[in-house]
Amino acid sequence: MTSLTEWGNFYVIVGSSAGALIGLQFVVMTLIAGRPIDRGEAQAGDAFSTPSVVHFGVVLLLSALLSAPWDGIGTVAIVWGLVGLGGIMYAVVVARRMRAQTVYKPVFEDWLFHVLLPLAAYAMLAGSAFAARSHARPALFLVGAAALLLLFVGIHNAWDTVTHLVFVEKRGRREAQRNRSS
Repeated sequence: MTSLTEWGNFYVIVGSSAGALIGLQFVVMTLIAGRPIDRGEAQAGDAFSTPSVVHFGVVLLLSALLSAPWDGIGTVAIVWGLVGLGGIMYAVVVARRMRAQTVYKPVFEDWLFHVLLPLAAYAMLAGSAFAARSHARPALFLVGAAALLLLFVGIHNAWDTVTHLVFVEKRGRREAQRNRSS
């Protein structure tokens, strides 16, 4: 199918990036695994760290799906539409987790990058599935845009998490140590 084969290089690049970033997430989590964690921090991790891996995983899945040799766009559109619907439900779960955790008070940027932008990307996936049979080319551009948006959201969120853990938490531990020694 020519409309899908034209996207081969795009999905090789995007899928490889997502796969590498998933690996990097695991390396970072391994490096910080030795620090003590309480229940509240675990809840915050579910709200703020886990979605990055999920978004990278969805990008990797989309890349694999759209690189497979489908006979037509209909079946794959149904699959990516289901992924989009699942992502919409997951964005709701993330919003609930963000609201429930008590370690950190989310600001607008957090809501934008953890809920609103992923919700938009997953809605684009779901919506483009309906248009795929009659408007394949625009639908494929929407899927590509959704994959890129999820990739960039995941990068932003992973960076945010790492900088928070490295700078904010490290500063807090240093201040606590100073207070104890005083």
